[in-house]
Order: sequence, then structure tokens, then C-alpha cells
Amino acid sequence: MGCGKNGTFDLNPDFQQWGLMAVWENEADFQEFYKNSFVARWWRFFGMEQWSVLCEPLSSHGLWSGQDPFQNPGTDQDYQGPVAVLTRAQIRWTKLRSFWANVANVAEMMSTAPGYLYSVGIGEAPFYLQATFSVWESLDEVKNFAYKSREHAEVIRKTRKEDWYSEELFARFKILKTIGSLGGINPLASLNLTHQEK
Repeated sequence: MGCGKNGTFDLNPDFQQWGLMAVWENEADFQEFYKNSFVARWWRFFGMEQWSVLCEPLSSHGLWSGQDPFQNPGTDQDYQGPVAVLTRAQIRWTKLRSFWANVANVAEMMSTAPGYLYSVGIGEAPFYLQATFSVWESLDEVKNFAYKSREHAEVIRKTRKEDWYSEELFARFKILKTIGSLGGINPLASLNLTHQEK
């Protein structure tokens, strides 16, 4: 998928950075793909750098292209620790103007919110198929930003009232492991997670 330049939904693409979101049965299957598949070899040949985050679903609701990729395990109630969040939306063509008019303010709020660590904007197609993958120090800080921030709560209200999305998915994950680097560093090094150099 393509990536935005500013860490979230973005009209300005970053032509040097690309993303993949995939679901595996287990880490062994991922490692087989990562080390031996044609796609992984192709990335290594053309790419300068790779960074991967392996996660385990905690909760999810909604659909991605008509499918439920994470099957909502519903295990986040008692979870303590850093959390990754995936938000993905298919924006109605008639609502694109309203959606994009609100993106910049939400992105700025997120990047300065307590507990925010990292984010990247990804999407299968420009303008109307958009997703953000973000990492936070805790689930409480995700909830504070999402529901207790007056400005963000107002945007959520607009999405419901104006029916911006024809499809949406929200998922939370426990972060298991990071691999590689981005910009010469592991962006989540401060979390002291298991890290594989490459």
C-alpha cells in the first residue's frame, strides 16, 4: 500500500515508502515468508530499508474489503502495555470534501497527544481508501485521545452524523516484536520489545 508523508491520512504521498498489512496464522509462517518468499526477496533487492511490527489482535470491529481479518478476539479489557491501533476507512465519494477538511487537525492532535509514539498513514488507493497504523504507550492513552479529547470526539460525531464511510475497521493489537529499522533506527526502541535486526 502507499504511504502518506505525515504519519496519518495524507493527500501527499511518500513515493519512497510502502506498506504491507498481512495476517498470519503464526510467527513461523511469517518468518518463512519474510526470509524466503519472492515478494520478500523483491523488497530486499529494490528497498534500502525495511521495518516490520509483529502484532497479536486484542480487539477489532468492522470490515476490510468485506472481510473480518482479525475476528475480534475481545481480549483487550485486562491488557496492560503498549498498544498498536489500526483504523481503516472507505470514504464515500460524496463525503470526500468533509473528510479531508478534518484530517489535518486530527493528525496534529494525535501527534502531540500524551502516550503517542509513532504512526504511519497507508492506503490501497488515493483519497478514498485510507488507514492509519499508530502505536501508543497504553490502551488508556488511546482511549483518552479517542474519546476524551473534545476535538476528536467532535470529528467522531461528524463521521456518524454525516455518514462519511461506506466501510470501516478499528483494531487494537499487542505488539510482539519489531524487525529492522526505519530512518536508521527502530522507532519503538524505547519500549524494549524483542527486536530482530533484519
